Amino acid sequence: MRTGTPITSAGPEHDARRARRRWSRRRRVRWTVSVLAAAVVTVVAATGWVVHQNTYELREERVTITGGAQPLKGVLALPERGGGPFGLVVFVHGDGPVDATHETFYRPTWEAFARAGYASLSWNKPGVGGAPGDWLDQSMDDRAAETVAAIRWAGRRPEVDPRRIGLWGASQAGWVMPKVAVRLPELRFVIAVSPAINWLRQGRYHLLAELRDAGAPPARVRAEIERSDTTLRLLRSGASHQEYRAAVGGSGGMTADRWRFVTKNHTADASRDLAAMRAPVLLLLGGHDRNVDVADTETGYRRALRAPGQLQVRRYPEAAHSMVREDLEESGFKLTVVAVAAPRSLMARGYLDDQRRYLGAIR
Repeated sequence: MRTGTPITSAGPEHDARRARRRWSRRRRVRWTVSVLAAAVVTVVAATGWVVHQNTYELREERVTITGGAQPLKGVLALPERGGGPFGLVVFVHGDGPVDATHETFYRPTWEAFARAGYASLSWNKPGVGGAPGDWLDQSMDDRAAETVAAIRWAGRRPEVDPRRIGLWGASQAGWVMPKVAVRLPELRFVIAVSPAINWLRQGRYHLLAELRDAGAPPARVRAEIERSDTTLRLLRSGASHQEYRAAVGGSGGMTADRWRFVTKNHTADASRDLAAMRAPVLLLLGGHDRNVDVADTETGYRRALRAPGQLQVRRYPEAAHSMVREDLEESGFKLTVVAVAAPRSLMARGYLDDQRRYLGAIR
C-alpha cells in the first residue's frame, strides 16, 4: 500500500456493521414516526370525541329579559330544528353565584328537554357574569317575582307556546317555585330537583350529615350544634354581622353579605305554598343527598299535593344532591374527566330520560 493512498474500504465485516447501523437508525426513525403518528391520531380522535360529547342538539340565543326589577342576562335554548312554538321550561337556580348555563352543567338537561319539544330559559343571577345587581340581596319572594317576570316576558316570544310553560328548579329553588306556582296557577308543571321544605331543618340536617361523614368525635358534634344554635338565636333576634362574629368566634363563618342573605331567608318554609299550588309536580330525589333530608321532603310534598295524579316521585339511589353520580362527586379527578369527556354521563341513570318522558306526555 503506497503512502498517501486513501483507504476506501475496511472489508466486508465493516460494511455489514455499517449497514446494520443504518438499518437500526432507520428502524428507530420509523418507530419514532409511528409513535408520533399514533399520538397525533389519538389526540385528534380524543379531541373529536370531546368536541362531539360537548356538542348539543340545541340553538342557543343570548337574550335580555325585561319586565322585572332589573334586566336579566339570559339564554333561550331552543330545539335544533323547527320553528315552534315550543313549550318552555323556565330554570330556577339553587344557591350560589350561578350563571345561565351553570357553567355548562345545564346543557345535557336542555338537550333532553329539546328532544321532548321544549325550549329552556335560564339567566345569570344578579351580579353574576356582568349582570346588574347582587343575588345576595334577594329574598325568596324577590326570586319568585323575578321568575314571574321572566315567564311573562317569555310568553310573548313567538317561539314559545304560552299554554305550555313550566318550571325546573334545584335545591334552594324549592322555596321559590311554589311561590311562583301560586301566583301563576296556569303553569303546566313543576320539576323539583332535591328541594327542601324548611330552611332551618335543612341546615341542621346538612350540618349533621357533614359531621357524620367526617367521622367527627362527639365533642366536636356538640360544639358545632352549640355554634349552630347560637347562630339561630342571633338570626331570630335580628343581630348584626358584627354581633354574630363576636358570638361565634373562630375561623370561617358567614361573610357580611352571606349573613345579610340568610337573615332575609332563614324563615323560609315551602309547606303553605305547596298546599296552595295546583300545578302537577315531578319530584326528583337522590339516594346520597347530604344537603337535604329527602325523606322529610317527600313526606312534605305528599302531605301538601293531594290532588289525584298531581305528584310523581322519582328516586335515584346512586345520585348525590346535584343528581350527579355519587361515585363521581367523591373523586374530583373522575368528576373532571367525565365532565369534559362525557358530560351526559355525569347524571344518575334514568334522570334525563325520566324528565324527557314526563315533558313528552304534557299536551
